[in-house]
Amino acid sequence: MKVQPLEIPDVKLLTPRRFDDPRGFFSETYNADRYAAAGIDCVFVQDNHSRSARRGTLRGLHYQNPPHAQAKLVRVVRGAVFDVAVDIRRGSPTYGRHVGAVLSAENWSQMFVPTGFAHGYCTLESDTEIIYKVDALYAPAHEHGLFWADPDLAIDWPVAPAEVVLSDKDRALPRFADLDSAFAMTGNLIGASSDG
Repeated sequence: MKVQPLEIPDVKLLTPRRFDDPRGFFSETYNADRYAAAGIDCVFVQDNHSRSARRGTLRGLHYQNPPHAQAKLVRVVRGAVFDVAVDIRRGSPTYGRHVGAVLSAENWSQMFVPTGFAHGYCTLESDTEIIYKVDALYAPAHEHGLFWADPDLAIDWPVAPAEVVLSDKDRALPRFADLDSAFAMTGNLIGASSDG
């Protein structure tokens, strides 16, 4: 498995080995021991599968506050997305900055998004499907987000704003300037300042 830290090193791009032959392929897409050796020592408790019918569908930027904060391991099984993680850990040297990568069924890469990050993605092809693992169950009362097109975040989404397909909920998410983050970083440790 290839492991590549991104510009914010806590966010990692992972590419499992894939064995192709005339029948198709085989790939071990998750192995707890290998991922722990790569610095991803999570106990995943829920798998989510999402299909987006149209290119330009944008979901995010989402996160859950402690004590239900979620780390995510995201992969694409059909089509392609531009996947983004925004650092919302107060005290982090990269607070308010983001990283992004193209994940596709072709490149077979995965993105690990730790707790303390808002996450979102935009589909680059129609009929795109993603599967992602999370290490905490969905908790609607702790669900929060940031507005995808906030100029303070300056995310260069690969789709024109007029082409973006959004849910009503995502269209109404707050701006980064209004964020009172429940995540705080002291050294290499992340703590919670509230349960939001």
